[in-house]
Amino acid sequence: MFVSPAFAQASGGGGLGLTNLLPLILIFVIMYFLLIRPQQKKVKEHKAMVEALKKGDNVVTQGGVIGRITKVKDNENEVEVEIASGVTVKVVRSTISQVMKKDA
Repeated sequence: MFVSPAFAQASGGGGLGLTNLLPLILIFVIMYFLLIRPQQKKVKEHKAMVEALKKGDNVVTQGGVIGRITKVKDNENEVEVEIASGVTVKVVRSTISQVMKKDA
C-alpha cells in the first residue's frame, strides 16, 4: 500500500508552541489596554465622586433629573435631592452620574 500524499505532508510538528499562543496573548493585552483598564479607571473616578458628595452640590442623576443635594446620609446609601422648590426626593448615591459646577 502506498501512503497518501496528504498524510505524508501532515507529519511533523503538531506541538502547541509559543507561536500558537502568541496571538491569544496579544489579543488579551490589547483588550486589557483598550477596554478593561479604562473602564476600571472610570469606575474608580465615579466612586470617588460619589463619596465626595456634600450638601449644596448640584447633581444630575442617571435618569436625567437635575437637583441640589439637601441632605447627605453618611451611614446610608442615599441622599436627598431637591428637584424643585419644596420638592425633595431620596436618591441612591450610585445613581448620581455627574456633579455640576456651582455656577451652572
